Amino acid sequence: MVRRFQRGIEGDVQRSAGRGHQGGLESGRSSQPWRNPGPGQQRNRVGTRLDRPRKLAHPEGLTHRIGAQVSLLSLIESRKARVGVIGLGYVGLPLAMAVARAGFTVTGFDTDPAKIVAIAGKQSYIEAVPESILAAEVAAGRFTATGDFAGLGACDVIVICVPTPLTRHREPDLSFVTRTCQDIARTLRPGQLIVLESTTYPGTTDGPVKQVLEATGLRSSHDFHLGFSPEREDPGNRAFDTSSIPKVIAGDGPVAGALMQAFYGAVVKTTVPVSTTATAEAVKLTENVFRAVNIALVNELKVIYEAMGVDIWEVIDAAKTKPFGYMPFYPGPGLGGHCIPIDPFYLTWKSREYELTTRFIELAGEINSAMPRHVVTRLAEALDRHLGRALSRSRVLVIGLAYKKNVPDIRESPSLKLIELIEERGGTAAFHDPHVAEVPPTRAYGRLKGRRSTPLDEATVRGFDAVLISTDHDGIDYAALARWSALIIDTRNVFGRLGITAPHIFKA
Repeated sequence: MVRRFQRGIEGDVQRSAGRGHQGGLESGRSSQPWRNPGPGQQRNRVGTRLDRPRKLAHPEGLTHRIGAQVSLLSLIESRKARVGVIGLGYVGLPLAMAVARAGFTVTGFDTDPAKIVAIAGKQSYIEAVPESILAAEVAAGRFTATGDFAGLGACDVIVICVPTPLTRHREPDLSFVTRTCQDIARTLRPGQLIVLESTTYPGTTDGPVKQVLEATGLRSSHDFHLGFSPEREDPGNRAFDTSSIPKVIAGDGPVAGALMQAFYGAVVKTTVPVSTTATAEAVKLTENVFRAVNIALVNELKVIYEAMGVDIWEVIDAAKTKPFGYMPFYPGPGLGGHCIPIDPFYLTWKSREYELTTRFIELAGEINSAMPRHVVTRLAEALDRHLGRALSRSRVLVIGLAYKKNVPDIRESPSLKLIELIEERGGTAAFHDPHVAEVPPTRAYGRLKGRRSTPLDEATVRGFDAVLISTDHDGIDYAALARWSALIIDTRNVFGRLGITAPHIFKA
């Protein structure tokens, strides 16, 4: 395999060398035209000035580059490559475990000291990573964690798993990715493979990421290699883990593509190579836009059918019996999580660069964003009709702070918005969540920080005017909740699934 790979690289190098200084070394890929270079200066592909002229290729340099890439492939195939994973959250920690269990030595990098301490103590802080597995990898010396990013220079493969949120103006915020690339650039060396897994718009890997790394004077596809592989995590889904989910991969050129295949092929059961990093970036956005617009559709249908006196849940249950041409999606109080509420806006923002409007996607975002307000309106109506109370004088217990059942993840959770809206209208809100003991710091809901989960017992529940089911966690005694509550607003059809009906239970 190594010899075949080396012959492939040599062929690419010979083709590049034949172009001389006009095209440089591109591993078989033609470079874009240079844009208005000044005297004694040249620009890289994204138009950033380099501080020094590009040196002409020479045989010694070619031999060095061939050796570096063949050596990296050999290290990957023998599981001797040192792997760094930056960002040890819901994506990074499960990935680090999968890579370590595949036989690689992994160093995790994170700016959160609490995570570093937890890992050193063999304690998992993410439910998807069993503590027994984490402890075994730490004890075996295959996994360590640090906050010292200077150690990135010792890694052969570096995988970036940092957040890509939105700004308060709902535009892409690549600051975490940019800062991470700057950290990598400080110790970047020839022969490394740098992989971005963070969800982003098409062109990020080949644009901003490459720009920061090539500002060092090293060049992608020559000195180091770039790849993109979108994360595919579904928190709380025990049917699939990191290694069993098919992995879309792409490299910046054929050599990077081969390295990506070798690395991820050693970690996951199935790889799905695509032609370019932009294509791989688009795959992830397509997956999440698909979900966002279909959820928006059923949310709008829910509002329509409510007005008609038709139960949307009964409609969906009957419709999904059709064995072709239909896929069920379910309504709720709004979108949550680190992907679906955010990713479509990355695509709509990038589309404007091409003078394109994404009306369909943006409308879906508007519908989903409006759902918490719709739920609170239904809550206020039910309080008035059933109890004769105004929301401004009511106490409401929200069941579930996490954005989905059986996980502790509150990122973009509609429950946070529901609490805010209830209190904006003068009501008092508390929450109960068996997976979230306390509200952590958040960008948008800082004033909720530190609030603790309310115990769920009869005396406590009877002290509230209404219970609002926002997240349908397992392990909650919903039958008892129905007995204890004066009013229930059910956004997840929990009681419908249980066959519990009562005059004080309303769907929203």
